[in-house]
Amino acid sequence: MKIYTKTGDKATTALFTGTRVPKHHIRIESYGTIDELNSFLGLLRDQKMDSNSKNTLALIQNKLFTVGAILATEPKKENRLKIPKISGDDIELLEKEIDKMNEELPEMTHFILPGGHTTVSYCHIARTVCRRAERMISYLHENEPVPDTLLSYINRLSDYLFVLARKLSKDLQAEEVKWIPEKLD
Repeated sequence: MKIYTKTGDKATTALFTGTRVPKHHIRIESYGTIDELNSFLGLLRDQKMDSNSKNTLALIQNKLFTVGAILATEPKKENRLKIPKISGDDIELLEKEIDKMNEELPEMTHFILPGGHTTVSYCHIARTVCRRAERMISYLHENEPVPDTLLSYINRLSDYLFVLARKLSKDLQAEEVKWIPEKLD
């Protein structure tokens, strides 16, 4: 497979169906942000952490390729291609992992400042990229339908990453710094 095709030299790119769109199209921004998220998850997975978290992140990375494929396909043409779907089971997996991690964490009483350890910071960066992807996909959804399960999955994924950051803080014995608003005079 040749890496460069020169077909994008005029600032357009092809969707899975072959339709050419500008490289700044909201659909491209959406799956491009998912790709960015996937890269950050790879960086996060390369850090020291328990095997269950590493395995779950690997599963999520695989699902994000599915998300990207869905986003790279025009809804009216999706039936022509055999693209996997994001299912309720995928969302449920994230919810179960969130619940399992939350059982071991202290109750959250304040917002938490990102940081405390490099691994935790990488997780928070992934979380914020996930939120940006969610905003992009939501914007796309206003113009062209996106499956509800995909919207739910990305929303739940950002929740998962927040709780994972808290778990990593605990595992790495990093301090969670609470955000305490300044008192106004």
